Amino acid sequence: MLMPDEITPTDRQLPVMSGRDDDAVVPDETIRHGSLPPLKWRDLPEPISWKKMVGPSIMLAGLALGSGEFVLWPYITYKAGFIFFWACILGVFTQYFLNMEIERWTLATGESAIAGFCRINRNWAWVFLILNILPWAWPGWATGAGQMMSWAVFGAEEVLDPQTGVVSFRARYVPLLGIAGLWLVGIALTAGPVVYNTVERIQMVLVGLIVVIVIGLGFVLIRGDAVMAMVSGIGSIGQMPDLDATGLTFISLLGALAFAGAGGSTNLGQSNFIKDKGYGMGQFIGRITSPLTGQEEAIADTGFLFPDSLENRQRWLGWWRSANIEHVLSFLVTCVICLCLMSLMTYSVFYDTEGVLKPGMDRYGDGLDFVWGEATVIGERATGGGLLKLGFLVMGIAVLLTTELGVLDATARISTDIVKINYLRDNDNWSLSKLYYLFLWGEILLGTVILLVGFDKPLVLLVTSAAMNGFVMFVYSILLLYLNRRILPSRLRMGWVRMLAIGWAVLFFGFFSYKAVELEVWPKLFAKFFPAGA
Repeated sequence: MLMPDEITPTDRQLPVMSGRDDDAVVPDETIRHGSLPPLKWRDLPEPISWKKMVGPSIMLAGLALGSGEFVLWPYITYKAGFIFFWACILGVFTQYFLNMEIERWTLATGESAIAGFCRINRNWAWVFLILNILPWAWPGWATGAGQMMSWAVFGAEEVLDPQTGVVSFRARYVPLLGIAGLWLVGIALTAGPVVYNTVERIQMVLVGLIVVIVIGLGFVLIRGDAVMAMVSGIGSIGQMPDLDATGLTFISLLGALAFAGAGGSTNLGQSNFIKDKGYGMGQFIGRITSPLTGQEEAIADTGFLFPDSLENRQRWLGWWRSANIEHVLSFLVTCVICLCLMSLMTYSVFYDTEGVLKPGMDRYGDGLDFVWGEATVIGERATGGGLLKLGFLVMGIAVLLTTELGVLDATARISTDIVKINYLRDNDNWSLSKLYYLFLWGEILLGTVILLVGFDKPLVLLVTSAAMNGFVMFVYSILLLYLNRRILPSRLRMGWVRMLAIGWAVLFFGFFSYKAVELEVWPKLFAKFFPAGA
C-alpha cells in the first residue's frame, strides 16, 4: 500500500480567516500537499439548486448503460435467472457511496480524486495511469454497437461449429462498423468548443432516448411472474449461481459487479465532470476546450480550500445536500430502473412462467448471441413484432455508443489530469486540451488496431475490461477511505455511516477480486509456468 512517509492522524481544523488572500497557501497542518503544490485559500462559492447541477451524473449513468445494464446483467439473467441479482442491487448502491466520496474531495478542493491520491504518494500517478488505460483499451462497446447495427441491417448468419456443434449467429462487417463507431465518437468530441458541454448534451439525448425505449419495451414485454422472480432473487442474499451448470465464471461475475453502475476508473471521472460543470471549488478550475473550435481557458495548477467561517460552512452543507440529491436522482435511480427493466425483459423473453428456460433458447448462449435471440423472440410477437425488434436493436446501438462515448471521454480526462499535474505541470507547451486530444485519439487508434488484428468478440472484450476494473475499484476504495477520513479537515470528512459504506466496498470488491484470481487467473498462470508432470 503506497502511503505517505509521515502520517499525522491528529484531527485537523480549518483555521478561521478574516478576509481572503488568494495567494495564501494552505499549510501542511491542514492538508498535506505532498509532491504537488500546496492548496490555496478561496471562499466557497454560493451553492445552487440540485436542478441546475444535473448533468455529470447523467453522463456517468450513460457509461453504466452499455455494460452492466444492457449486456452483463441480462447475460447473467439469461444464464442463471435472478439468483445473483441481489449482488447487482448491492453493487449499484455501493457505487453511489463511492461516487459521492469521489465528489466530496472535488467539491472541497476543486481537484480530482486522483490528485488527492497523488498528495498521499506521488507513485499513485503512474499506477492509476496504467489502471486507467489498460482495462479500457478493449473497444468492446463500439464493437457491440457494430454488431447490433449489422444485425439490424443485414440480419444474422447462422454458423455451425462442426467440432462442438454450437450454433453462433454471425454479424457481418463488425470490425469495420466498430471502427466507424470509434471514429464517429472521436469526431463528435473534437468538434464541440467545450468538451464537457458536448458530452453532456449528447449523453442527455441518448440516455433520454434509451430510458423511453426501455420503459416502452418493458411495458409490452415484462410479465408479473418475472417481477416476482426478481424480488425473490434480490432477497436471496449470499446465493451464487452454479458456475459449472451455467457456464458463468468468477471473472464474469466480478465484471458484472464492477459494471453495476459505471465501473472501474470511470467512476473517478466524476471528479472531472463536476469540476468542469463548476460544482463547489471546481468553479475556480478551467475547462478542457477543443483546439479546433474552442477558446483556450486558463487552468489553475493547484486546487483550493475554503477558510473556516459560518458562511462557508453553510455553503458547504448546501453544496453537499444538492450534490447528493442530484446523484440519487440522475445516477442511482436511472441505473436501478434500467438494470431492473432490461433484466426483466431478458427473463420474460427466455423463461416460462415456471422459471424454466424455454425450449430452444439455450442455442443463444455464445457471446452476444443472447441479444440477437432476445430480438428474434421479440420480433415473433403477433402484434408489432417487427417494430419492437427494430426498437430493441436501435436501443442496443444507442446504449453501446453512449457508453463508448463516455469511456473515451472519461479515460482521456483522467489520463490528462494525471500527466499534467504530476509530470507536465510547468510545461506551457502541453495544455490540458492538447493532452486530452492526444489521449483521446491515441485510444481510438489503439482500439482501431485491436479490431483490425482480429479481436472482435464484444462480450469477451467487455468481460475482460470489467474484471480488470473490479480490481481497480478495490484499490481506490481503500484510497478514498484514507483520503476522506485522514487527509481532509475534520468537518469535511465522511461520517461513520459513509465510512462503513466505503469499508463495505473494500470488502465487496476485494472478495470477488480475490476469488477471480484464486479460481481462474492463478490456475491458468500456474498451469502455464508449472505444467503438470514437468
